[in-house]
Amino acid sequence: MKRALISFVIIFLCGSIAVAEEKKPLKPSPKDKCPVCGMFVAKYPDWVAEIVFRDGSIVFFDGCKDMFKYYFDMKKYTPKKTRADIDSIFLIEYYDFKFVDGMQAYYVLGSDVFGPMGRELIPFAKEADANEFLKDHKGKRVLKFKDVTQETLKLLE
Repeated sequence: MKRALISFVIIFLCGSIAVAEEKKPLKPSPKDKCPVCGMFVAKYPDWVAEIVFRDGSIVFFDGCKDMFKYYFDMKKYTPKKTRADIDSIFLIEYYDFKFVDGMQAYYVLGSDVFGPMGRELIPFAKEADANEFLKDHKGKRVLKFKDVTQETLKLLE
């Protein structure tokens, strides 16, 4: 009985530690500014993107475009951080207005929908939703995270 109780406590504590370490998206405070454009992110809750670092720090953005600009030039915005320091990326999905994994999302390029900073990459959790949006909003193509490049961002300027 005593061993079973000790085993249960150890398993419970290990499980609790794993859950505590899991990074979850947070909502930006009214004081959080996008490091790329300087806009107050909380004013645009439907467009929030964020990078969560392994040390627990978070950087908020007013859209995917600025999040990618930061991602491609982190040395400019946060010299002490690298891509290897990133734990996760979250962003608000266009249809559901819920946070999704930014590295697994689908992004529509070149649509007629604009974000707070103008032309924007429009994020979706499901490829089918991205393709439907592409047709409905005159998008040019659907991209995965790994397919977005600095040249892609120049098409949005």
